[in-house]
Amino acid sequence: MRRMSPVLLIFLVLGLAWPARAAGPYNIHWPNSKMGVDPQAVTVVGHYQHYRLKKGDDLLEIARDYGLGYSEIGVKYRYWDPFLPPAGAEMLIPTIWIVPDSRGKQIIVNTGEMRLYYFIKNGAQVYTFPIGMGVLDFKTPSGSFRVINKKVNPTWHIPKTLQAKYGMSEMPPGEDNPLGEYKLTLSWGDYGIHGTAMPLGVGRMVSHGCTRMYPEHIKKLFPIVPVGTTVEYIYEPAKVGFRQGRIFLSVHEDVYFKIRSMILHVLNLLEQRGLADQVDMNKVMQTVEEQDGMPVDVTKNAVAAGNFTSSQTFQQAGGEPLNLR
Repeated sequence: MRRMSPVLLIFLVLGLAWPARAAGPYNIHWPNSKMGVDPQAVTVVGHYQHYRLKKGDDLLEIARDYGLGYSEIGVKYRYWDPFLPPAGAEMLIPTIWIVPDSRGKQIIVNTGEMRLYYFIKNGAQVYTFPIGMGVLDFKTPSGSFRVINKKVNPTWHIPKTLQAKYGMSEMPPGEDNPLGEYKLTLSWGDYGIHGTAMPLGVGRMVSHGCTRMYPEHIKKLFPIVPVGTTVEYIYEPAKVGFRQGRIFLSVHEDVYFKIRSMILHVLNLLEQRGLADQVDMNKVMQTVEEQDGMPVDVTKNAVAAGNFTSSQTFQQAGGEPLNLR
């Protein structure tokens, strides 16, 4: 474990709440057309950061510190032992995201990247949080739902397939309850968006279909989401976004094995947006090959124009660069 900072120690001793590593709200500006590049469009938010590993660090803790799910850095550093990463190595922290189309909904859950987006102010701003989701045998489905109930300290109605394992049909609130302290119940049986008693499962396929969030994130989201909020679950591992007239592409792993050919899928996506002749195909191919989910500037002559890295921050709604640590 990393040595506790003096500031964190003060927070714990005084019983103060440590700020949730939530991302946003960010200003966004949707393209004025579904074709081509709108120079005013802003659908890439956040910025890259850097972190130098210290002895005792582990990737799961670092991911949580930066408001990321484990997969968001675990894929990039897949050859490292997550519990014994190389001390002294510098990490690129991808606190930067391409915002998916809101489709007129207030919440978009993209299982293709294990991330939730909550749109406010008529879609002009967005919060974003990492999630855990259903395992392959119990995939989190796509579809449109509503928030129909909000529960504090929810009871877990255990699926019949697991009742023998737990020796009960319902689990009361408590530290063993996998729903955590807050739950947004959806119009989809007893499923919902909730906290978790196992934070290391965020950014992983761990549930029986529900959407899990870090305790500090659901605590922030829960009070600002009203009953009746519209929710859509989508599966988009590949996304295209825009910032300052530049074209960005992010490609995640196809964890649910829904896409026959990722390269054909991405090329079709670019063609549909009228962007095929405006991108550097070598960078597109490399992004598809790596599938690490990081937004990459694939605009032709991107190097000449300058890539967006940690030295060029995307700002929050308040105008200040985001600092999640």
